[in-house]
Amino acid sequence: MSIKSVSAKLFAKYIVSKTKKWSQNPGATQQQVFEYLISKAEKTRFGQDHDFKAINSYEAFKKNVPIRDYEQLKPYVEEVVAGKKDILWPGLPEYFAKTSGTTSGAKYIPITAESMPMHVNAARDAILHYIADTGKSDFVDGKMIFLQGSPELQVKNGIKTGRLSGIVAHYVPGYLQRNRMPSWETNCIDDWETKVDAIVEETHDKNMTVISGIPSWVQMYFERLKAKRKQPVGDIFPNFELFIYGGVNYEPYRKKFENLIGRGVDSIELYPASEGFFAFQDSQSEKGMLLLLNSGIFYEFVKADSFFDENPERLSITQVELGVNYVMIISTTAGLWAYNVGDTILFTSLKPYRVVVTGRIKHFISAFGEHVIGKEVEEALSAAAQQHQVQVSEFTVAPQINPASGLPYHEWFIEFEREPQDFDAFAKAIDENLQKQNSYYYDLIVGNVLRRLEIRKIPNGGFNNYMKSQGKLGGQNKLPRLSNDRKIAEALEQLNF
Repeated sequence: MSIKSVSAKLFAKYIVSKTKKWSQNPGATQQQVFEYLISKAEKTRFGQDHDFKAINSYEAFKKNVPIRDYEQLKPYVEEVVAGKKDILWPGLPEYFAKTSGTTSGAKYIPITAESMPMHVNAARDAILHYIADTGKSDFVDGKMIFLQGSPELQVKNGIKTGRLSGIVAHYVPGYLQRNRMPSWETNCIDDWETKVDAIVEETHDKNMTVISGIPSWVQMYFERLKAKRKQPVGDIFPNFELFIYGGVNYEPYRKKFENLIGRGVDSIELYPASEGFFAFQDSQSEKGMLLLLNSGIFYEFVKADSFFDENPERLSITQVELGVNYVMIISTTAGLWAYNVGDTILFTSLKPYRVVVTGRIKHFISAFGEHVIGKEVEEALSAAAQQHQVQVSEFTVAPQINPASGLPYHEWFIEFEREPQDFDAFAKAIDENLQKQNSYYYDLIVGNVLRRLEIRKIPNGGFNNYMKSQGKLGGQNKLPRLSNDRKIAEALEQLNF
């Protein structure tokens, strides 16, 4: 065992002991975060607009600060983007994490000098908790690959701007730099296919022990490795023992990964976002991820089934229950206040607080990290239908993760009033319209992670038959436009259309 491996175990023990202190006192930990946030931002524009000076309790905060999503917070964000100081948080942010907007263009999520270390430390602590939990640490001596966005950043009114993964790449600790792959030059390649090929060339003969990334992208890397070496990934990298992932559910990919690798490997699930690093898997035996209550984020929760009520009840961490689907609301050291991230979560444990991500508050598809929402598919279909003089009576969309052959794709189940003359051209038009709206989907198509959508024709009355078979025909029941699994798709298939 190397000095580095021994040191990692000692450091892991120290970090886990710190985690236990705050996780065993969740209410006090969150109260401390809450008080700090309010006092720190009291003199900001947002703090003055919402009378932070008078907020002396969580109840007062709820009265003064309504829940907002990005669009509702956007007037404040735009002032920050314009270079104005002391708007949402004292001074200016260090970075903007630029994300694909699902409603109106790009989003600029501020990252401040206080919030940035939380992203870095959480990723580090996830690995250290794994070491403490399993006793495994030899992997720290091998090479580690992080499949991520380009670290090249733009500057907007003096503030560096880029994708979160590219920003975080600037903060890889010095003790990991020698182990880290791919090279900086390769990481800066924009074209994903070119980048993956370069990563394969750089890594196929190295002692890779840790691989991290979104499962759909890592799968593509594994497939190209296997094609080059004509061996399972586990034989190419005999010491590969840890896969770290986030962004999408790994379970649909697990069997495929084990086939590509040739064996099982341990995995760590992370819950990072541009808005904050919320949780990580702290145990290989317990379900869920440890919610990070001491990382500059104050959490609130609203039951998902009442979220769209006029005045839904807002709950603090000490008020939540097991097995309830909640919308997660955050206030942070980056200046996000009662901010609706859009995710829904469920608690699997209250001692400590562990969560699983159950989806989005609105219907969506993100089986591959594409974050496609209802508005986007509806507009893509509408534009294509107008272009091809088609009339659609009903439709729903589902991911096809494991097709019989070829790349995965989105499968569109459509019932027509008037069919297209050319189904292939119609499918292409829908796909191109969707790519224009959603840059994540575009990247997946261009990167050959997904192939173009396919249309499955449903006969007249087919969706009514489906709703009837589910006991949901008529009344207030609505067919979801899209879903992140194939439950509806499989039910439709069983009707033998």
